[in-house]
Amino acid sequence: MPYRAPISDYQFLLHHVVGFDQVAATETFADASADVVTAILTEAAKMSEEVLAPLQRAGDLEPARLENGVLRSSPGYADGWKAIAEGGWIGISADPQFGGMGLPMAVTTAVNEMMSAACLSLQLAPLMAQGQIEALEHHASDELKSLYLPKMISGEWSATMNLTEAQAGSDVGALTSKAEPNGDGTYSVTGQKIFISWGDNDFAENVCHLVLARLPDGVPGTKGISLFLVPKYIPDADGNPGVANDLKVVSVEHKMGLHGSPTCVMQYDGAKGWLVGKEHGGMAAMFTMMNNARLGVGGQGVGVAEGAYQHALAYALERKQGRTPSGKIIDHADVRRMIMDMRADIFAARAILLANATAIDMAKATGDADWAARAALLTPIGKNFGARTGIRVAETGVQVHGGMGFVEETGAAQYSRDVRVTAIYEGTDGIQAMDLVARKMMDGGEAASNLLDEIEEQAEHARTTMPDLAGPVWEATETLREATEWLVAQDDMNDRFAGATAYLQAFARVLGGHYHLSAALADPEGPRAKLARYYINALLPEHSGLLARVQSGADDLFSLSPDELAA
Repeated sequence: MPYRAPISDYQFLLHHVVGFDQVAATETFADASADVVTAILTEAAKMSEEVLAPLQRAGDLEPARLENGVLRSSPGYADGWKAIAEGGWIGISADPQFGGMGLPMAVTTAVNEMMSAACLSLQLAPLMAQGQIEALEHHASDELKSLYLPKMISGEWSATMNLTEAQAGSDVGALTSKAEPNGDGTYSVTGQKIFISWGDNDFAENVCHLVLARLPDGVPGTKGISLFLVPKYIPDADGNPGVANDLKVVSVEHKMGLHGSPTCVMQYDGAKGWLVGKEHGGMAAMFTMMNNARLGVGGQGVGVAEGAYQHALAYALERKQGRTPSGKIIDHADVRRMIMDMRADIFAARAILLANATAIDMAKATGDADWAARAALLTPIGKNFGARTGIRVAETGVQVHGGMGFVEETGAAQYSRDVRVTAIYEGTDGIQAMDLVARKMMDGGEAASNLLDEIEEQAEHARTTMPDLAGPVWEATETLREATEWLVAQDDMNDRFAGATAYLQAFARVLGGHYHLSAALADPEGPRAKLARYYINALLPEHSGLLARVQSGADDLFSLSPDELAA
């Protein structure tokens, strides 16, 4: 089944569930009218369906490869990148001063999801550019902005982020890459980085690397790290790619999936770079890009989930097996369970991400600290739950296909292989959960409490019209509030971390119930109310078991010694 972008879902969520109308009402985003957003979504859908989707299988079967030091991309990817660039899809939310559209992040989130559903391997390239664009907008000098931003927004130049080293994964502060001042405002960057998505390509004129490295006076740990912009080709006096910089792709990883996206080992041998932000302030600057990417990666998960769902549904509607009213497997109760789980979770995850993006937009437009806190709170939840939804839905899609799902020719397995990395890169699931219960609870749980207040208030209002849906949502929210209060009261961070993943998953489940209830209230007699009833009755109850695990603490988790675990 060809991919079809769910434009109606985006429109419904934006205008009836996540409060996007507030964004369009601000002066900053006054141009984001309903008509404009519809036009943007329609054009992006056309490009995703007609140009990117046909590249999905090609990238899997003919991966990117390193050939005599030259990175060769998968067939058709150059044309795909050109379509993305010429459509303006890289700079949707970028500053118009440098050629961007200046549209809300909520719109970018929807467009990125479409591109992910169509061809995740290629979509990762513009996602990296979007993150670097935002980092440069916030932290780079005016000189760097004026040279690099127009090129990246137009797609003439691509972008990467270089954090990880062999001995420094999630512990970024353990990196050993160094930067030496050249005395002319530039720096010589030396070191090796691994897991660099789209570290090179054969369709952009230049590749702009953001590299974390330590200056000679940088203290150990993350506080001594600086950020540098290191281009593949050093721009000449006219701003065009000039001589080759002292960097190279050492190798390309052979991966479980995402074959069309080259994951590179990068070597920097005194490569010329420019400081981005303040000396020793690299982590703050890089986290601007990381948070952008975390929202985007959550959207990748939802995008792949949508593609896998459409693929599985088409098969279930056609495949004949067993005795059912229609003769098709869609009428088997267990197949219907899988299909309903897939659709209900996709809606919940998509709503969380669009609500996250809306909070980002409102924080930017108003400068309101409460909106910024809401955006920060939702980021780890959206990233984790979006990725997990993609993994769960893609795996279920294989199951719907039965034996044929294990056969590569059907394409069902590719979704599962490709999406698996979304729970790992840009901060693993565990990192997101720990961030939620630690850094995002440094306010004593105030941001979480404010969100729970809103959910309970809506549920209270809904009791008069939809008591069967509103009641469970209110009760689940109250249970989540009690668990939140327990977490905040724990002085031993290990007790928080032991239940962090379960807490995040439970929070996402409750948010899903809230957004499904909002959808039911806006469409009380339609299919959205039916889907909401399914989610609230069948999936929301999972929060109870998860929260029981949250409050069990760390004692049982660490009760077996390493020797006993190995016995």
